[in-house]
Formats: sequence, C-alpha cells, structure tokens
Amino acid sequence: APHVNLPAARARANDVLGAMVDAGFMTAGQVDSARRNPATPIDRKRDASPDYYLDWAFDEIRKLADDGKLGPERVLTVKTPHDPAIQKRADEAIESVLRQHGPAYRARQAAAVIMDPDGAVRAIVGGRDYGASQFNRATSSLRQPGSSFKPYVYAAAMSAGLYKPTTIVTDRPVCIGNWCPNNYGRSYAGSMPLTVALAKSINTIPVQMSIAIGKATGETHEARAARIGRMKIVETCRAMGLTTPLTDTVSLPIGAGEVTVIEQAAGYAVFANGGKRAKPYAAFDIRNSMGEEIYRHDRDEPAPAQVLSTQVAYEMNQMLSTVPTAGTGRRAALDGVVSAGKTGTTNGYKDAWYVGYTGNLVGAVWFGNDDSSETNNMTGGSLPAMTWKEIMAFAHQGIELKPIPGVTPQPGDAKAAIAKAADPAAAAGAGAGHMPRKSFEVLSSVGAMFKAVEAPRTARASVQVGVREAAPGLTAIR
Repeated sequence: APHVNLPAARARANDVLGAMVDAGFMTAGQVDSARRNPATPIDRKRDASPDYYLDWAFDEIRKLADDGKLGPERVLTVKTPHDPAIQKRADEAIESVLRQHGPAYRARQAAAVIMDPDGAVRAIVGGRDYGASQFNRATSSLRQPGSSFKPYVYAAAMSAGLYKPTTIVTDRPVCIGNWCPNNYGRSYAGSMPLTVALAKSINTIPVQMSIAIGKATGETHEARAARIGRMKIVETCRAMGLTTPLTDTVSLPIGAGEVTVIEQAAGYAVFANGGKRAKPYAAFDIRNSMGEEIYRHDRDEPAPAQVLSTQVAYEMNQMLSTVPTAGTGRRAALDGVVSAGKTGTTNGYKDAWYVGYTGNLVGAVWFGNDDSSETNNMTGGSLPAMTWKEIMAFAHQGIELKPIPGVTPQPGDAKAAIAKAADPAAAAGAGAGHMPRKSFEVLSSVGAMFKAVEAPRTARASVQVGVREAAPGLTAIR
C-alpha cells in the first residue's frame, strides 16, 4: 500500500507523471501543478470497507464454483450475510483497544469473527490494518487456543456419559509420564462441581477427563487411556468444525493445539445452535447475469448434522453461561443479555482469547503478536473479553433477543437489550431503527468486492461479479 512507504510512492508517482508528459496525456504545466499538490494518505481506520471479509468470501464463492454448484456462469450476483454495522464496530473496537491498551500489554495484533449460530458470517476482522497487512489472521493464522479449547474436552467427556454439570470433581496433581499441568495460580482448589471447574478454568480437570474417556473404553493403563481419550476429543473437535489437524500431545486437553479464529467461532456455534454443526458460509443466494437464482444456501446445502446431543449442548450452555457472570470472563458480561463463553490464555501469554455467544450471535476474539512474542501478562479475560463485549453490546441493540438453548433468561434481560440504541450509528446500522437485522443482511453483496485486481478497491460496491478464466465456469471472480 502506498502509505506504508510514502516517499517511495511519491517518487513512483513523479515517474508516472513524467511518463504521461512523454506520452502526450498531460502537459508540463499540469504535471508541475500535480507535483506541487501531491496526494495525501487518507486515514483508512475510519473506512469501514470490509476487505478481510471480502477476501474470505471470494475464496468461499470460488469453492462453490470448484464444487460445481454454480454451473458455467461467469457473471454472478451474490447476497452475503455480511453486516456493515457490526463490521464497522468490530473494526473500531479492535483498533481502539489496541491503541489504548496494546502498548501496556505489548500486544500489536488482533482478529475477530462474528457469525450467526447457523454459520452465517456477519463480520471478519483479520488484523488492525488491512493496508499494512492483507494476511487474514481470522481465517489463516494458526494459534494455540489455551483454555478456550476446554469446552471441546468437556463436550467429549459429557458425550461419553461420564460427567454432568453437578458432578463433583477434584482439582489435584495429575501427571501423564513426566508432564504435570499447573493451574494459573499454581495451586489446587480441591473438590467442586464441574460447572465451577469450567468457570474457574481449572487445568487439571480436562487432563483427568482425557484419562477417564480412555478408561471408559476398557483401557486400564493411564498413559494409554489418556491417549485414547485425546483421540476421542479430536474426533469431537472435528465434528464440531475444527478442521485444522490437531497434534496429539499430552497437553492437548488444555489447549496446546492450533486453531484459527473462524474455527473457534464455528466450534462454539455448535453450542449456540443446540448441538448442530454450524459451518461458516458467505452466501445466502447467488444469481446469474439474468437474475436467475442458481444457488441458495438453505436449499442447496445439506441440513446441519446433530454433532452433540441436545442434552449435552444444553448442559454445556448452562455451564458456559457462568463464565461471564462468575468466572474468568466477567469483562465480557453483557448488560441485559444472557451470554456464554470461555477465556483462553497460552503459556508466556502469547495468545489471548475470548470466544462467546448469545442466542443471536457467536463471536471469537484473539489478541497477540504475529511473531508469537510474549505479551505483558495479557489474559483472555482482559483485552479479548473487553473487545468481545464492545462488539456484542452494539450488535444486540435494537434486535429481538433469542434464548441460548437450555439457558433460562433472567427476568428483564430482553427488555434491557431490546431498548433502542442511544448511539445514532447503532440505530443506522441495526436496520436504521426500522427494519430487523434479518432484513439488513441483504445490504452486503460480495459483488463489487470481486473486481479485477487492477480496479480501485473503492469500486467494490457493485453486485456484479465477473468471472475470468480459471476453474470451469469460475476461474477468477472480480
């Protein structure tokens, strides 16, 4: 991007101006005037252009074409679930938190994904500045999830019929070989209900769970049982939407694998979706140049699989709803809106997460550094939880609240959240204060986003999608 190296960009501009005089397109006087009044960078931080989202959506539409779902069409109109208002607030929240608190925590990057419980992706923030780096940290960066991985372990153990929210577990020393996990405070809390163990993010419990899952298969040797348990946990993760290969290590149950932000959003969406798989998607509807519908997500995609039983999903939701009210995620608690979620912090404070959901939306937020350098004691309950709350508080203004499956809303929750936003931007974004957000979803088309590379990015507002040679019928969407 020109603003990354402004002197070099201006030198190149001078070369181009000189060439235009030589070619007869400009006079020497016009060039002199242009050089006296050089272009100045525009602060892109105030631009809500959803570049990271569009890049991801382009790839998703191309996959549909590669799968033969779009036929030979070369011009497409795509209706996406992208929500410009939520996107803008997510961009602003991440930039604001990094600007205000990033230096103190030595955190320089962040990413977020907001989606519906069924997988419709509303917003993607792949980094703090698309102009400086087009690498999408929300969809392509593999980071350790830390304790935000624990709900998958709990879900696997509960699916095996070994635990209930009221089961009494004991936080005690546990070792597999010469590896012994420690808690955040390097102490042990003794006996407690399983719900409390999750809310307090006790590290020894998921490790005990991996052993118990293995022993339930008949294996008596503890280390071998733990390995079998980890295999079952990985199977659960796969079913829930974590597609990145997970390396089998003894510390896997406490989040030593690697995942992407969008995978985390998809995984937690299973809880919000009552146990049904929620594959992230970028298109509701796709039409050809004649306006004929050639693809509709709800018609052409298989019904979501029930990957967790309704009972397990309900019980997980009940437990995770205590994290923002009485656990490590209190900074994510929403006024008047029931939410659930989990914090995550890795060794050396290299990665910090908050992944949470309501009955309406799921959000995954990550903070850290591209070079995996350590931050200054940044936990998932700090910047990620704060950012998640800011985005979600805005996104729930002026909409009808849906309950989290299995979680009974407290009296007054709906009234507090449905109250119209005082923020004018919120009123405009959430359907301009008149239409529900469901109607608002059509306002974002992948369309112009897929303009040819040489076209200005600002031209990405049209809904025409031109296709140039590549895969049969859809090689390059522009």
